[in-house]
Amino acid sequence: MTAPEGGAPATGAQAGAQLQTSDPNATALALDFACNELARSQPHASIRGGLYESQRWGLWSFFGALAAFAYAAPEDFVSASAVALSLLFATVILLRIAAAVYALLRPKPTDRQTRTPADLPIVTVLIPLFREANVVAALLEAISKLNYPADLLDVKLLLEADDPETVAAVSAHSLPPHFEVLILPPCLPRTKPKALNFGLTRARGAIVCVFDAEDRPAPDQIRHAAEAFAQADENLAVVQAPLLTYNGRASWVAGQFELEYAANFLVWLPFIERMGWPIPLGGTSNYFRRDWLEQVGAWDPWNVTEDADLGFRLVRHGGRAEMIYPPTMEEGVQRIEHWMTQRTRWMKGHLQTWLVLMRDPIEVVRQLGLARFIGLQLTFGASLVTALAHLPLVAFVAIGLVHPDIDLEGWHATLFGVGYGSVVGAILATREVRLDFWRLITLPVYWPLMSIAMYRALLEMKTRPHAWAKTPHGVGQQRPV
Repeated sequence: MTAPEGGAPATGAQAGAQLQTSDPNATALALDFACNELARSQPHASIRGGLYESQRWGLWSFFGALAAFAYAAPEDFVSASAVALSLLFATVILLRIAAAVYALLRPKPTDRQTRTPADLPIVTVLIPLFREANVVAALLEAISKLNYPADLLDVKLLLEADDPETVAAVSAHSLPPHFEVLILPPCLPRTKPKALNFGLTRARGAIVCVFDAEDRPAPDQIRHAAEAFAQADENLAVVQAPLLTYNGRASWVAGQFELEYAANFLVWLPFIERMGWPIPLGGTSNYFRRDWLEQVGAWDPWNVTEDADLGFRLVRHGGRAEMIYPPTMEEGVQRIEHWMTQRTRWMKGHLQTWLVLMRDPIEVVRQLGLARFIGLQLTFGASLVTALAHLPLVAFVAIGLVHPDIDLEGWHATLFGVGYGSVVGAILATREVRLDFWRLITLPVYWPLMSIAMYRALLEMKTRPHAWAKTPHGVGQQRPV
């Protein structure tokens, strides 16, 4: 383990001392890159500047027109809104059914190891840690089980100077030579992508991957990623491993989270890949060609879902993404309040990502092609609209089923039933999660929570757009079963 700015080697017990022995000039340069490089070199690609004036006028005009329509013809407005939302949900439902069928029909991935250890590349593993002292030991154990030559691993533990508990927890361990502890001085923005950019300045690998503190990656996952790059052309910029949770029985919300994650990473994202549409990356267990990462400006430190933003930016520059099979098991949120703060951040970051894309939609169409642009809107864009609509639509159907004065037509109930069935079908198509009747029957209770998170995200876009809500880890069960 070395000092973050190239100081003398240190033992694990000496990690905290690097705060006093670091090179201030090198630290300042690394922090400047981490915080400002993308906004400086590609301001159109960073959310730091907020909405463009044209976007503000466009949004105000759109919502003003809706308000005028609602005021002038309220009944027509309600009818038109219902039809538009129904068409959107019907499209999403059909895509989800297609994804489930594809998941059931596609062959199971096989091991494709063709490279000898001498041919394998160096892989840099970036692991940002903040207030994670209670999971450090389990994390280090998981990393030690990776089936990849140690001399080809370059593991960076990215710590914060004002987090002495995590620094002390790391210092208590004797780390192997391929580990390096990088300690970031406090500065804005306080986000994970800023830490990743800081770590990138010290990366040695041709491939750069990201793990979170609670991750337990499959031992052969890095090997599969290296093989995927070796067998692909140079346009393969990133590969994404599935994320699954290991504590789905800890609580009701953890169970719903387990089903959602499995359907997303084992059914939905492979289908999007098969269609050739841009993949919204997960926040961990993604592997990047370093040259591609540097070409597009690395992570946006001001975007609170840096993963989706970076994935779309890579595609806009001509790169592409693939899925690999060996999963990462991670701890799903167990408490509703933790779920809500995490999901609010995700929704806020997805809004930021979509708004960056829509700064110049004509240019995005030129970069992606019309078919992929439409696919992006039908997947990523539609997810934002449906998140807004889940609560009112579920409430409308639920009340209509029991209240005779609510005009619930047959097609309303049919659409809701088919939509529910498509979600259950996607879950069944994963073939990976433990099913029980209670979790499946209460799925519609879970969906309105996404609307509440989206409403909170809209408020935070105005009041605290770049604030990163930290998700606690190590709350309950910490190991897979």
